[in-house]
Amino acid sequence: MKSAIIPEKVFYIGVNDRTTNKFESLWPLPYGVSYNSYLVKGSDKIAIIDGVEVSHALEQIDMIRTISPDRDPDYLIINHMEPDHSGGISILRQAFPGIQIVGNNQTLAMVKGYHGLTEGTVAVKDGETLDLGGATLKFVLTPMVHWPETMVTYLEEDKTLFTGDAFGCYGALNGAVIDQDMDTARYFPEMVRYYSNIVGKYGQFVQRALKKLDGIALDFICPTHGPVWHSQIAKVVDLYDRLSRYEPLDNGVTIVYGSMYGNTARMAEAAADALAQAGVRDISVHDAARTDLSYILADLFTHRGLIIAAPTYSDSLFPPVAAVLEAMTIRGLKNRSVAVLGSHTWSQRAIGIIEQGLEALGLEAVAEPVNGKHSPSADVLEQCAAAAKALAESLQVGK
Repeated sequence: MKSAIIPEKVFYIGVNDRTTNKFESLWPLPYGVSYNSYLVKGSDKIAIIDGVEVSHALEQIDMIRTISPDRDPDYLIINHMEPDHSGGISILRQAFPGIQIVGNNQTLAMVKGYHGLTEGTVAVKDGETLDLGGATLKFVLTPMVHWPETMVTYLEEDKTLFTGDAFGCYGALNGAVIDQDMDTARYFPEMVRYYSNIVGKYGQFVQRALKKLDGIALDFICPTHGPVWHSQIAKVVDLYDRLSRYEPLDNGVTIVYGSMYGNTARMAEAAADALAQAGVRDISVHDAARTDLSYILADLFTHRGLIIAAPTYSDSLFPPVAAVLEAMTIRGLKNRSVAVLGSHTWSQRAIGIIEQGLEALGLEAVAEPVNGKHSPSADVLEQCAAAAKALAESLQVGK
């Protein structure tokens, strides 16, 4: 990918990955992903901010040499040590032997652990600066967004914030780098999916980071995935603020169900029909055994309403739905209106297990759970519709 100039001193030296199928071997990448890296040119020194995944390191080195054929970079600033950003560190050091690796103490411990590098490192503390000559980099520690070593780097003269994974999203860049030069419609749903998949557990730490950075003038936000944000900074920051407070983005409903022989599916469909009749426009229905968890999580973080429907399986909860419930618990999802549907043949355990999970999250169902036995009767389907209507009414109250 050709390098792009962001503000005058900042060059984009990131790469696109259109071949990896799953991020972290878990999350689908239908549009690929970018590994963003940046080069900052001062009058005296040059710094690279964050690296790329190891298989793209040589591509990045070519870009660096094109931008600066006569001067090697002096520093590699590491905001985040996850290997999709730090995998190429050893190759960068081989290409530029004099480069110094800059990070906080936890970062440098990880550099040693992953790469065995202990020489030529510079430890920085919260609030410290590094002067490149007319380009002052300030380091702000933001632990647990979403690893313990994470920090951001602020280029004071150009009001540019390099944020690591924060404000990033899935999706390769299709030519343009800065938001104002592209149609960003694809990237915002992918930001919600990325946040819910990767960062969702760490909302309280994202909130601390946002408060710490509040009041900093921003012309550019440069994350390690997705577009560079310039014209839509306010929208991006607001989205992260809402997601990290577990605030729903709309009054829609996510229906997550599991069904072995179609009986629970009928109950879920009856609920969906009733929601639509009650005027709910945004309804996402997911068969937990077939929809990738990544997309279910994105809808859970988007919609205020939630219906969980599952059969009992081996005297426990149907495993695909149990996986969704576990993912919700890990992320601490809250501020949702919920209804519960369960089915069974001889032992009803699903409802109790779902209710225990919801209780652990501080969520309470808006209606009595619906208990279907064998094939759902007309009365049971009517109860499903009634529970859905009660949920729809609660969403109107929550507006």
